[in-house]
Amino acid sequence: MRMSLLAAISEGSLPRLSQAIGRLEKRGWVRRSPDPDDGRYTLAILTDEGLAKVVATAPGHVAEVRRLVFDPLTKAQPRQLHDICGRIMRTIDPDGPYPGPRPY
Repeated sequence: MRMSLLAAISEGSLPRLSQAIGRLEKRGWVRRSPDPDDGRYTLAILTDEGLAKVVATAPGHVAEVRRLVFDPLTKAQPRQLHDICGRIMRTIDPDGPYPGPRPY
């Protein structure tokens, strides 16, 4: 992905992202390369080692999110949270890919 797009998606600055990518590069998880379509841009590319780290880390991350975010909620609240977040995102970006309320 282009570094500039990654910075925009993460709502961070390009210099800050560049520092973070630099740390990931040192670990061998990401590499930078000029964009072959437009050399003015730089791509951040996940390496095989980086993908392996994501795969290895994902189950623990999911478990921690469940523990901290969803476990404290009542049975009805996850649906409410989904609907609230969808409404907010559609307000921010009406043309975005955000689905409507779930038909429960």
